[in-house]
Amino acid sequence: MESTSSKQELTLEICIDSVASAMAAQQGGAHRVELCDYLAGGGTTPSAGMIEVVRKHLSIGLHVLIRPRRGDFLYSEQEFEIMKKDIAVCKALGADGVVIGMLHKDGTIDTARTQELIAAAGTMSVTFHRAFDLTPDPYRALDDLLQLQVHRLLTSGQQETALQGASLIRELHERASGKLIVMPGSGVKPENVREIVDRTGVSEVHASVRKPIESDMLFRKDYPPMSGSSNVSEFEQLVADAEQVKAMRKVFEV
Repeated sequence: MESTSSKQELTLEICIDSVASAMAAQQGGAHRVELCDYLAGGGTTPSAGMIEVVRKHLSIGLHVLIRPRRGDFLYSEQEFEIMKKDIAVCKALGADGVVIGMLHKDGTIDTARTQELIAAAGTMSVTFHRAFDLTPDPYRALDDLLQLQVHRLLTSGQQETALQGASLIRELHERASGKLIVMPGSGVKPENVREIVDRTGVSEVHASVRKPIESDMLFRKDYPPMSGSSNVSEFEQLVADAEQVKAMRKVFEV
């Protein structure tokens, strides 16, 4: 297996769902963020207010997830209309890119409606997200994305983590031949990012490196969690960890 150079230039994208995480990602040296809401449910589209404030405070790239709800990627006409309107909001608020994904009932990529979203995005960069990992034939799905001229594919290689899916990610990267950026995501950490890049040959990676931050609230009522889950506390947030972002950057700077 051919190893990457120790001085390889790597683009690091950090997945975030708050202004605090945006600032931490930038402080840690991220090149770009993917802004979402509700990461606990896999991520949905953030509010216009969130996009505007994050854009105001960031000098690095800002891509926004376009996903109207959690769950599958088979969308109704009303949900599709929401997606198009959200892309227009992203464009108006100065986002650099959008992150999309739509499937048919049989799991294949909904190319017709994906093309409409690409057209709506105009000059913004377009990433097709991990809906790809739920397709039955990754090679056909890649061909569809190449025909659509999507700029980037976020994938775990159809496995639980990018490290487990490294073989397929490398094959997709080689098949794309530079016409589309293949970006590994899922389980990417400072301790394995080098191995993932070496095994796949990619030049971009996507990570969500977060740490718990305790609330400053002094009064804390003993009350069932509003989320309905005993595993989630109203007095703690998960925020991007600038130190882990820095650690990932340093792996490729030695």
